[in-house]
Amino acid sequence: MSKPAAADAPPSVRLDKWLWAARFYKTRALAVEEIGKGRVQINGQAAKASREVKLGDCLSLRQGEVAREVWVRGLSSIRGPAPVAQLLYEETPESLLRRAQQAQARRLAPEPAASITQGRPTKLDRRRLAQWDRWSAELPDA
Repeated sequence: MSKPAAADAPPSVRLDKWLWAARFYKTRALAVEEIGKGRVQINGQAAKASREVKLGDCLSLRQGEVAREVWVRGLSSIRGPAPVAQLLYEETPESLLRRAQQAQARRLAPEPAASITQGRPTKLDRRRLAQWDRWSAELPDA
């Protein structure tokens, strides 16, 4: 009599489902897109969306500008509440330190374009700027 295949196989979940369940990406489609762009690696190797994630795997991923490195501590293919999702992974100390340094750098030297509150000057603004050149600040000779 043979054993069931699920009994001797290690538990695993598809990478895109796990990233979605662990709340790294809002949708599975976004997770698949990021994996396709090469922004997600498992144990230092390029991954595909269908790749199986196992307990103890080390994932390197990017969320926008933020690069993270996490250890897989739990498996789930169901998206639950955020506190439960945070139990599925543990971020490495190096990754935490690197993220803190990046956040500090963003606070000290913000992106110059982020400080622009308005877009291009309007026609009226341009006319006012042009008038500055027409008039001089000199006093007339008396």
